[in-house]
Amino acid sequence: MSRETINPTVMYDSLQYGFSHATKTQGKTVIHCAGQLAWDENEEIIGKGDLAAQTEQVFKNLATVLQEAGATSADVVRMRTYIVDLKPEDLEVVGKAISNFYGAIEPPANTLVGVQSLAMPDLLIEIEMTAIID
Repeated sequence: MSRETINPTVMYDSLQYGFSHATKTQGKTVIHCAGQLAWDENEEIIGKGDLAAQTEQVFKNLATVLQEAGATSADVVRMRTYIVDLKPEDLEVVGKAISNFYGAIEPPANTLVGVQSLAMPDLLIEIEMTAIID
């Protein structure tokens, strides 16, 4: 799969915020990851009231799903992030987790949305991803 991030130099630097303006791909297999939550294998919420801990668990779950599908973070072409009662200071917490997840790889396109609530009352974040592999 060929994955190219698009970050026009005539636009603002989106990479500092943890996303690229677009991701261009050519591949054969598309993997649509359902929105992942801060649940462990026993459906227990990890990090009640702690956005950083929940975000870490969400990325752990996403890495597991991607691996099972034969993909890695390098294959992700789209993210959608939903945060309950989004505040400006949440961006630093989530941005750090995104940076840790992708490492040296430029992150793909991401839409960050503040929401009133998620499926269960103690959940603070949900992230879904799309990946493409050969």
